[in-house]
Amino acid sequence: MSTRRLTAARPIRMGLAGLGTMGRHHARVIQEVDGLDLVAVADPYGDTYAAAEGVSIVPDTAGLVAAGVEAAMVAVPTHLHEEVALELAEAGVHVMVEKPVAATAAAGRRIAEAFTASDLLGCVGYVERCNPALLEMRRRIADGALGEVYQIVTSRQGPFPARIADVGVVKDLATHDIDLTSWIAQSPYAVISGQVTHRSGREHEDMMVATGRLANGIIVGHTVNWLSPMKARSTVATGERGALVADMLTGDLTFHANGDVSSDWDQVSTFRGVSEGNSTRYALARREPLRVEQEHFRDALWGRSSAASLVVSMAEGVRTLEVVEALLHGAENDRAVHLDATR
Repeated sequence: MSTRRLTAARPIRMGLAGLGTMGRHHARVIQEVDGLDLVAVADPYGDTYAAAEGVSIVPDTAGLVAAGVEAAMVAVPTHLHEEVALELAEAGVHVMVEKPVAATAAAGRRIAEAFTASDLLGCVGYVERCNPALLEMRRRIADGALGEVYQIVTSRQGPFPARIADVGVVKDLATHDIDLTSWIAQSPYAVISGQVTHRSGREHEDMMVATGRLANGIIVGHTVNWLSPMKARSTVATGERGALVADMLTGDLTFHANGDVSSDWDQVSTFRGVSEGNSTRYALARREPLRVEQEHFRDALWGRSSAASLVVSMAEGVRTLEVVEALLHGAENDRAVHLDATR
C-alpha cells in the first residue's frame, strides 16, 4: 500500500474514466459521498447517460490530469484498464480500477508495479466485498460461527449483459466469486479446474462450472453463466456447525444450524450425517455496496488506519486473475491446475 496520503482537511479532487453502464453509477455515487469532489469525467462519447451534469467532460485521460485530479476511478472496458491506469500512475494520480484489474495477469502485474514504484494507492473495485451479507458472513466465520469450514459454493447466473464485449463470463463474473471466496476463507487457491462452453455464438465463453481447493483445505465450487432467465447471486459456506447462506441480491444472510433432534424414522436415523436444525435470518444494516466501496477508497486515501485492509490491493487483483487464467487454461486442456499458494 502507498505511504503517500491526501489530507482530510478538504475534499479529494476525483476523476472518473468511463461513463458506461458502471461508470454512470460511479459518477452518481462519487458525487454523493462526503469528502469526494468529482471534478472531471473522461469519455470520448460524452455523457450519454446524463450522469455527470455540471461536471467537466473531457475526451481522454490527459484531460483528467489537466483538470488536476488527485484520484480517479477507472471504469473503462477491461482491455483499456492497463493503458489508462498506467497514464494515471505516471501523472501521480491515485486509482481504483474496476474489476478485473486488467485483461491479463501480466498486464495486472505491470499496473501493480507502476503504482508501487510511484508510491501511489492503487486498488481494485471488487464491490461484493462491500455487500452486507458477505461482510457479515466473513465476520461470523472468523469468529467461529461455523467451526471448521468445509466448503464454499457460489452461484452467479443471469441473462447476458449487453455492456460486455471484450471478455467472457469468467473474467467478467467468475472473477467476483474467486475473489470473494478467497477473501471470506482468508486463504488463497491451491488448485482449480473447470469447464466452459460457448452457446451464444460469441467469441468468449458464456457458461462456466468450476471446482477447486484452497490452501487451508476448504473445497470450493462456482457456477456462473450469462444464459439463465433467472438472476441468482448466492454464496453458501458449510462447516461443522451448519451453513451460512448469503443472498447478494437482497443482502440477506441466513444461518442454518445443524440439528440435535433425534429421529425414530429408520431410513433417516441410519444416515450418519447432520440433521436439520433451526434457521436464523440476521437483521443487517443495508447500505449500497458501491457507496461503501467509494468510502473505503476515500478513507484509504486519507490514511485512516482501518481502511488499508478494506480496499482490495492490486496484488490481490492480480492473484485473482492468475486463478482465472489457470481455470481457463485447465478448461481448455481438460485438467486441474495447481497454483502457488505461498504468495
